Amino acid sequence: MRKLATTLVAALGIALVPGVAAGSAPVPGATGVPGPGWNAAWAASPHAPTEFLGPNWGVTGFDNHTVRQVVRISDGGAALRIRLSNAYGTSPLVVTGATVARTAQGAAVRPGTVRHLSFRGHRSVTVPVGGEVAGDLAPLPVAALGQVTVTLYLAGPTGPATGHAFASATSWRASGDHRADVAADAFTEAAQSWFYLAAVDVVDFVPRREVVVAFGDSITDGVGSTVDADNRYPDELAERLGGRRGVVNAGIGGNRVLNDSACFGEKATTRFGRDALGQPDVRTVILLEGINDIGFSQFPIECTSPNPEVTADQVIAGYRELIGQARARGVRMVGATLLPFKGAAYYTEAGEAVRDQVNDWIRTSGEFDAVVDFDRAMADPADPDALRPAYDSGDRLHPNDAGYRAMAEAVDLSVL
Repeated sequence: MRKLATTLVAALGIALVPGVAAGSAPVPGATGVPGPGWNAAWAASPHAPTEFLGPNWGVTGFDNHTVRQVVRISDGGAALRIRLSNAYGTSPLVVTGATVARTAQGAAVRPGTVRHLSFRGHRSVTVPVGGEVAGDLAPLPVAALGQVTVTLYLAGPTGPATGHAFASATSWRASGDHRADVAADAFTEAAQSWFYLAAVDVVDFVPRREVVVAFGDSITDGVGSTVDADNRYPDELAERLGGRRGVVNAGIGGNRVLNDSACFGEKATTRFGRDALGQPDVRTVILLEGINDIGFSQFPIECTSPNPEVTADQVIAGYRELIGQARARGVRMVGATLLPFKGAAYYTEAGEAVRDQVNDWIRTSGEFDAVVDFDRAMADPADPDALRPAYDSGDRLHPNDAGYRAMAEAVDLSVL
């Protein structure tokens, strides 16, 4: 099927075709023959820039900089496109040029694989404030579970940059225009965040509607996993599926179901339509969120204001709103129980009681299409309110690489 798809790309001249807005609408073929749709293969939920974790390029933005970002895609295809977000920008974003290539090592890319990207036939694009644009189809065959490098050249001042702070991956920056460089020499600055890049989609000649979106907070985002190792639980789930379908990560560290945050993104009930239901060919969402709603009410910091104390009924009401949004779009919802957090910085016995009530509802209500019991899979047999020590990254809240692998193994693949 992949070989046939590659042949069709060449035969139809699809490399010349303008892109379309995010979604699964067909791409028109150059010959007038209806073209393919898209499968989401990688994503990072955008939010406003923050320095909560320390200095971040996104707060001031870029000016005559080239930004190079490496991502691992969950599903392969004969061609791809990127999506760029200016959701939280304060002025229109001008991207002077962009490329995509197969990754070599670090900031280097493989010779002969660099493709200049276009946007409706032009190499430059302006993304409006609050907006997102999809690039044109780029004729670069990519393998499932392979890495691609996306490079953006930003010639003028951008202002604050929409991005994703908890990348658990290294991005690089160079002064001047180095979008087509194969070598890494010019990229002398590094950060562990993503900037502007919201998604990578692969061409889909036979629409399958089988993409899985992992939606949640820092545990879905992969905080505590090894940087640049792609060991977040959605990555591990994609590996279990063997690249047979797209799995994308819609986690935001610190995110909550019921309240917005200046540092950790809009609340789940607001961003769900964009970050989960807006992914091309989405079929199933795994929802793992709510522990921050419970914990932050006992741990007031600037980034969590407002931080009201929440009840189990309030969290459940938020879940029901998300389930309703998904059902209205014909998307299946898998509810995930909240992980143990005894010993974490914001743990309290009152919070534990709320977690227990929420988890009991997830398991027994029958309102989700299926349930994955991360709580029981990750609990310490000697103390079920705490993470199993072998799965703890050290803060009693976030799993380590082994823990994220155990989470992926707890998912019954048949429910996807």
